[in-house]
Amino acid sequence: MKRSLSFVLSMIMITVLLAACGSNTEKDEQSTNSGSGDQAKSKKIALVLPEKIGVNPFFVQMDEGFTKAGTEFGVEVKTIQSTDPAAFEQNLRAAVAENYDLIITATFQAEDALKKVAAENPDKPFAIIDTTVDLPNVRSVGFREYEAAYLLGATAGLSTKTNIVGMVAAVDIPLIKKYTEGFSQGLASTNPDAEFLVNYVGGFADPAKAKELALVTFGKGADFIAGAAATGDLGVFEAAEEKGFYTSGQDVDRTELDPEHIVLSQLKSTDTVTYETVKDFVNDTFEYGAVNYGLKENGVGVTFVTHDSKSPLSPFIGQEVIDKVKKIHEDIISGTIVIKDPLQQ
Repeated sequence: MKRSLSFVLSMIMITVLLAACGSNTEKDEQSTNSGSGDQAKSKKIALVLPEKIGVNPFFVQMDEGFTKAGTEFGVEVKTIQSTDPAAFEQNLRAAVAENYDLIITATFQAEDALKKVAAENPDKPFAIIDTTVDLPNVRSVGFREYEAAYLLGATAGLSTKTNIVGMVAAVDIPLIKKYTEGFSQGLASTNPDAEFLVNYVGGFADPAKAKELALVTFGKGADFIAGAAATGDLGVFEAAEEKGFYTSGQDVDRTELDPEHIVLSQLKSTDTVTYETVKDFVNDTFEYGAVNYGLKENGVGVTFVTHDSKSPLSPFIGQEVIDKVKKIHEDIISGTIVIKDPLQQ
């Protein structure tokens, strides 16, 4: 009896020990698999914006490209919007503290804070879109907006009936010269007799002031007035509808808002460059320094000329004009026409 009982107890102990060992082995395997999954999803990328996205298409499509890249490349992405300059720097620092592998931001509004934060974190990769920050751990993504502005000006020069065209621009700073002077070059190339009137709003979010300036320009005889004032363009569009002149939008195809009066748009693919920035980082082809996107890289363009539109082409422009400007576009791509960079003059 004693021997039988001892044998049974021994077998029970052995079974318990084997079960325990099996359980431990299973836990180790789960831990290893979990670690492997974390490693596959280890890259985290933050898009820290210097303001709220709001109705500015520049930031709207940037966020869309960023989100698309996160989904396609299987990385964790987060967009952080800022309420004011002080909050923006805090958000940059928070992204560093949360150990994001790459931190992307945008526009000249972000320059000062990024210079400070990036210099304090030399081992952390950063990227900034639409301006340049000359630091060894920053990738600066720029646009050759003046190439698209040249096409826009050339189209206006061929289309105007009064030989007076205008532009309502945001602020008189070097960045905006890529729009005003690029447009002026294109206008002179197709219509050297045309007069070009430029007015500056003094900010990027003042539709009321932009509308007022557009009305003043219209009063001087302009039949085409380009908008280049960010959300201020909404004021230009309103004035165009009221007075019956023609206008153009920026960044995305704005003709869909009012095809009768908004007859063109100068395009700026912030979604493409943000997507490509994430793609390069994920694929280990990310490089620091300055990169630029122009007509050749499809980073900029003009509706009906370089990109199709859902809107009908306005009779004010006409297909004959579009065909002529498409030839100009081809000549720019081939190098037959060389456009001066207003910031390098």
